Amino acid sequence: MHKLNKISIKNYLAQMNIHPVKDRSYYGMYHSPFRADASASLKVDYEKNLWFDFGSSEGGTLIDLVMRINNCTVGEAVTKLERQYGSIQADSFSFHGDDNFRKEEPSISILKVIPLSHPSLLHYLTERCVSVDIAKQHCLEVHYSTNGRNYFAIGFKNDSDGWILRSEYFKGCTSMNVTTYSNRETDKDCYLVFEGFMDYLSYLTLKGFDKPKTSTVILNSTSNLSRVIDFIKSHSKVYTYLDNDEGGRKTTQIIRQAYPAVIDQSVKYADYKDLNEYLISTRQAQKEIQIRKPSRGFRR
Repeated sequence: MHKLNKISIKNYLAQMNIHPVKDRSYYGMYHSPFRADASASLKVDYEKNLWFDFGSSEGGTLIDLVMRINNCTVGEAVTKLERQYGSIQADSFSFHGDDNFRKEEPSISILKVIPLSHPSLLHYLTERCVSVDIAKQHCLEVHYSTNGRNYFAIGFKNDSDGWILRSEYFKGCTSMNVTTYSNRETDKDCYLVFEGFMDYLSYLTLKGFDKPKTSTVILNSTSNLSRVIDFIKSHSKVYTYLDNDEGGRKTTQIIRQAYPAVIDQSVKYADYKDLNEYLISTRQAQKEIQIRKPSRGFRR
C-alpha cells in the first residue's frame, strides 16, 4: 500500500469540514463530497480505511478519493497530499501512456481465487434473487487481505484483470475498469450497457441466459463511461440498463448526447432503484402468488 493511503480518510474529510451524518465505531456515512447527495450515501470504513459511494458505485483508497474530489490525476493527488501531510516519495507509482492510467500497488491484496462456493456468498446471491448457477459462470470467490485482515467476497473480473468485490458487508475493487463481452453471433449491431455486475446478473437471471446474446459492457462505475463511449457509438442499437438515480440518469443522458437513438430500458423498472431491485420484487410477487394459490386437494 502506498504510504499516503495509510492516512485516515475520516481525518482527511474532517480537515475539509466534512463530517459523518451517521457515525459508528467502525464506519461512517457521509454526504458525497463530489456530487449532490441528499441521502448521505458515501460510506467510509474506518477499519479498512476505504470509501465507497453507493450513489455513483465508486470507491477506493484515500488517493482515489482525492482524485475524485479534485478531478485530478494520481500524480496531482499525491502532490496535493504530500503538501498537506509532508513529503513522501511517490515511488510506488508507475505510469503507462498517460497520467489517466495508473498502476498502483493495491490496498487490497489477493490471497487466492477459487470457484464460488462459500455458503454466505451463495446466500447473498439468493437474497438478491440472482441465479447462483449463472453467477458461478461469471464470478469467482476471491479471498483478499487489507490492513492486515483477511476477507472474502464475490469477485467479478474487469478488463484490467482487476476484481470488483461484493459481499453483504463490503463493496470495493482492486482496480476500476469496465468489463466487456463481445458476442456478435445473434445481433452484431446491438450493444447492452449495465451499471454494475449485479444488474448484469439480474438481467441474465430474468432472461434465463447463461451469457448475453449480444455485445455487452458493465461499467462497474459510471465514471468509466469515457472508456467505452466511442465503442458504444459504433453500434446501431444501444440498450441501457442503468440505475434510476442521479448518476444513472446523468450517464444515460451523456450516452444519448453521443447516440440519440439509445433505448433507455430503465423505464421498464422506473419504480425501482435498479434492475436488481426490480428482480427481487418480481420474484417476491411470484412467491406470493404461489402461496395464495388455492389447493385443489388430493386426487383419487
